[in-house]
Amino acid sequence: MPLSRSQTDALGDELWSCLQNLRTTSPLTERFPDMSIDDAYAVNLRLRDLRSARGDKEVGKKIGVTSYAVQSMLGVNQPDFGFLFDSMLFENEMPISQHLVAPRAEGELAFMLKEDLCGPGVSDADVLAATQSVIPCFEVVDSRIADWKIKIQDTIADNASCGLYALGEPCSPEGLDFPKLQMKVFKNGELLSEGLGSAALGSPVKCVAWLANTLGKYGIKLKAGDLILSGSWVPLEPVEAGDEMRLEISGLGSCQLRFT
Repeated sequence: MPLSRSQTDALGDELWSCLQNLRTTSPLTERFPDMSIDDAYAVNLRLRDLRSARGDKEVGKKIGVTSYAVQSMLGVNQPDFGFLFDSMLFENEMPISQHLVAPRAEGELAFMLKEDLCGPGVSDADVLAATQSVIPCFEVVDSRIADWKIKIQDTIADNASCGLYALGEPCSPEGLDFPKLQMKVFKNGELLSEGLGSAALGSPVKCVAWLANTLGKYGIKLKAGDLILSGSWVPLEPVEAGDEMRLEISGLGSCQLRFT
């Protein structure tokens, strides 16, 4: 039986309190073993409403759990999505100690849209036609679920474990072979990991198409001007104040961050 509106609202309020007070809570799926993915998105939407009521501006979406490496690490087996807000963006320095509980950094490619995308039926070609630019980026995910003990429903409810993000310089998507793009990630000056665009559902373009088609089922469209974080190409890396990270995408650009 689906959770009631009062139950999903209460869980959203709980996660909102955790986010504001830098604390965690027990896994939702332990308390509600029958929680469905639709239930989890109802909690996520409650969180979105609470952020908007505070005055945060929604600026796009994030796709999570797209790579085998991340799925294996977190014990989930399908993508999810969450909502991005202007208050999540930082440049050069990111004060994770002030905002996050258990931060983990991942390297991604962001898409800036110039046209709306509304599923179902969105193809890779549709995504490219609607894309203004692509941007190397770091997403620093976080979990309000204690010890990252999450199932897919837990992370969806928690806004897809969204935390903060940083962007490099935008580039034209024209002529790029997205599956073959290569990313190198460095931590404190040393090579940490490498990955290809194909690590994210075969191509980051396919991730954006998946998102547009999935959102279409919920009556939500991607809008011109939206920023879309398309999912990690490399394993998540725990970070703490004092760490520095940089990523490079061959033939495209870089992004770097210092954590405080």
